Amino acid sequence: MSVGLRAVQWNRDKLVYDAILIACVALYIAGFRVIVWQIEPPKSLPDAIDLWIRATGTCAFLMLTAILTIGPLARLDRRFLKLLYNRRHFGVLTFLVAATHFALMLDWYWVQNALPNFVAELVKWPDYGKFIGFPFKVLGLAALLILFLLAATSHDFWLIFLTPRAWKFLHMSLYVAYGLVVMHVALGHLQDDRTLPIPLMLVVCFGTVTALHLIAGRREHKVDRAAAAGGWLMVGPPASISDGHARIVSAPGGERIAVFRDRNQIGAVTNLCAHQNGPLGEGRIVDGCITCPWHGYQYRLADGCAPAPFTEKLVTHRVRIEGGLVEVDPTPLPPGTPAAIVIA
Repeated sequence: MSVGLRAVQWNRDKLVYDAILIACVALYIAGFRVIVWQIEPPKSLPDAIDLWIRATGTCAFLMLTAILTIGPLARLDRRFLKLLYNRRHFGVLTFLVAATHFALMLDWYWVQNALPNFVAELVKWPDYGKFIGFPFKVLGLAALLILFLLAATSHDFWLIFLTPRAWKFLHMSLYVAYGLVVMHVALGHLQDDRTLPIPLMLVVCFGTVTALHLIAGRREHKVDRAAAAGGWLMVGPPASISDGHARIVSAPGGERIAVFRDRNQIGAVTNLCAHQNGPLGEGRIVDGCITCPWHGYQYRLADGCAPAPFTEKLVTHRVRIEGGLVEVDPTPLPPGTPAAIVIA
């Protein structure tokens, strides 16, 4: 092959993260099956399959909700940054659970010799103009297709064909998938069931995702407005930047800058990782290098260059100390330009 790819660097943290994810999914689905089976024992094979359909469907929805809360939680409290680690595997596992949900639904139709009915539901065009009676399964299929595209393009190989900006834009469609799933569940519940738990789950989950994003955005907006000081951006006293971590400020044009402190060295780089536009400012200094929280890509604080043999470079920014406060020049320097300073 003419395309060179960097192998996945597995470590104990990655394995533990994935093991916990898989264990939680297995426990939820098994627990759902046991509890609901005791409350409402299935009377036929289709009823038994329907139980598994509900277990995998609610599990996928809760997983999708959790994925969308990780970002704002990490911006609000650094203790949640660990949840960003290996988040792509979380997304791929969500797709696999959602695909299992779809396969079980097909099996439900199959055991009743009713697969043609499923196709007929999707092409009953007059029903698309209704509210009650809308073919809600098509919404679930659309969401599943989006999740498939995201899972299929999660490997670094796709960076050969998709720029980081295009890749990130594509993966923002996860919010579209979430909206489709919410409507899929809500309409399906209105048509097939009228119990309280499902609407309660929808309200709590959707409300939580919306509230966290609004709170995180409002907090960052206040910080950004308070940062500007003349032509330079005010960051704060050196001690306000936790050792090994960063504070994030925004330039007037909206570009976000991560200002890191490594003991007595302070430097500023773009907040976008050169790999997949990951949020560098939510990462930390590891072995003297800025380490992206998404996939572990590293860059030297002094000049924004990845350590050899890697060749990635970040845009850097000048920093200075004025009146005991750290300030950063919003004008970017060419990638790889040394710009960090040492403070007394």
